[in-house]
Amino acid sequence: MSKTEMKIDPTRASALISQLQAVSERVATVSKGRAVRLVAVSKLKPANDILALHQAPAHQTHFGENYAQELSQKAELLPRAVQWHFIGGLQSGHCKNLAKIPNLWCVSSVDTLKKAQLLDKYRGDLVKSEPSAPKLNVHVQVNTSGEESKAGCAPGDETVSLCRSIVNDCPNLHLLGLMTIGAIARSVATTAENENEDLILLAQQRDLVAKELGLDRELELSMGMSEDFEGAIAMGSHEVRIGSTIFGQRPAKSEAKLVA
Repeated sequence: MSKTEMKIDPTRASALISQLQAVSERVATVSKGRAVRLVAVSKLKPANDILALHQAPAHQTHFGENYAQELSQKAELLPRAVQWHFIGGLQSGHCKNLAKIPNLWCVSSVDTLKKAQLLDKYRGDLVKSEPSAPKLNVHVQVNTSGEESKAGCAPGDETVSLCRSIVNDCPNLHLLGLMTIGAIARSVATTAENENEDLILLAQQRDLVAKELGLDRELELSMGMSEDFEGAIAMGSHEVRIGSTIFGQRPAKSEAKLVA
């Protein structure tokens, strides 16, 4: 199926555009003119929804997916102008297929050197066959909450070491910055006035990495989701990942449809 054959329900499209606009306005209000990237998290939502937001009048560019296979399938169906973000738990076995998606814009969950090396290797293969393909942006995921259930590098030496290896030894990757998924309770309690310990720690880690690596450019902070994005932006986040507030409640994975 091509995108020209994909049907878009006008009522659904209107609702999606309205919800995206409402989130965009909230982002703009708290960012006070600072550039903040809004990633619309479209996991388990049909490609029709993404196309409805990507084309006129909304022109949303950045979309996030949690499952590697789902991202690959949607990337085949949808326009190359979509800039995809992989934001789910990254497994080594995902790296080859992900890195070869030309319009995969960022992998936000890199947490080991092995995964960084695999992404670098396979992105390099893509660049050889498609020289116009850009470097792959990556965020290093930091486990700021210390929860065993959360992926991510430990703050301190582990985070600095992985960032150094990406910058020095992975020529097909570009270290965009750091990402965290903090503790739920902290996220719920976060407002534009009430700071979040996870976000404070991530900012400290960003400053540590920049100092240790001697970087003369600003590293991004990717933090903030539907529950806490306004507080995250107020604390300096450059990127927020918003799903259900735009797309509504998600279906069970077993009931999700690639195309509605």
